[in-house]
Amino acid sequence: MAAGEGRRNVSRAILVVLGQFTEDVEARIGREFTVRRVSSDAPTRYEDLLRAADGADAVFFNPVVKLDAEFFRRVAATVKVIATFSVGYDHMDVRAAAARKIALANTPGVLTDATADVAMLLLLGASRRAYEAQQLVRTGAWAKMSSGARLLGWDCAGKVLGIFGMGRIGQAVARRARAFGMKIHYSNRNPLPPDVAGDAVFHESPQDLLRVSQFLSLHAPSTPETQHFLNAENIALLPAGAIVINAARGGLVDDGALVAALKTGHVAAAGLDVFEGEPNISPEYAGLGNTFLLPHIGSATLETNTAMGMLALDNIDAVLAGKPAPSLVKI
Repeated sequence: MAAGEGRRNVSRAILVVLGQFTEDVEARIGREFTVRRVSSDAPTRYEDLLRAADGADAVFFNPVVKLDAEFFRRVAATVKVIATFSVGYDHMDVRAAAARKIALANTPGVLTDATADVAMLLLLGASRRAYEAQQLVRTGAWAKMSSGARLLGWDCAGKVLGIFGMGRIGQAVARRARAFGMKIHYSNRNPLPPDVAGDAVFHESPQDLLRVSQFLSLHAPSTPETQHFLNAENIALLPAGAIVINAARGGLVDDGALVAALKTGHVAAAGLDVFEGEPNISPEYAGLGNTFLLPHIGSATLETNTAMGMLALDNIDAVLAGKPAPSLVKI
């Protein structure tokens, strides 16, 4: 018998859970489902997830594991829906799931504000050299500085903020940046309606956006087309001394190219909350003083995590009841 399952209540669906969630979400899981817990231990979680899914109805998981085509080939036929605790779903093979008629659910919308807040934290932290300033205070070096020494950063007021990907989060960042006096330019698949775009300037070509972006904030989804969008060629288009922000997906950035630009000063500073291959990131970032780094905390508030968990469970409940679900992934 799987850990946490106990005596099976036949009136309840069996839910496989990988991850720990907020108190309210955990309470709902316990009320509504017969639960099978899977350890998040890295060496075993993939196979354990497959074993736990045998005879289960649904899976709810924190995306610390990739559900590839092999997973969907092997997963039990009883599984009707899999919900990821994230907006992004590039860690799931959508076509393989569709071939098995397994519904996939994500959590769009509910983490917009929290992620936009972190994007602004990254912008301000990078532009005001917050990491270096913290180091001065924490190491005692501040007291040893000469009275004329200054840790000079860069104003954001009056500067152009280029937003690559003007979806919900990009729009929320634009609203916040306007309050700091920034000028908004953006590139998107399509221009926004005038009542949504406001005074934001649309660039059909992302390269044209880069040329004017004194600050650049990445908010595009992870797709084959956006993989390593910020490569050496595109970084060279940025104005000298630009500041780069990424709170979207690590794969949007070519790490080697960004590190090189940070070392030369062509990119003055970077604020990063996401990384390719995270949590194992390029070690060169940690050695650079002009990087403001966070451990993928864009959605990490109590309120947002609870809303994400509840939306995931709403999706699972709806699919199992044969009703329309609020946010299923579409091919």
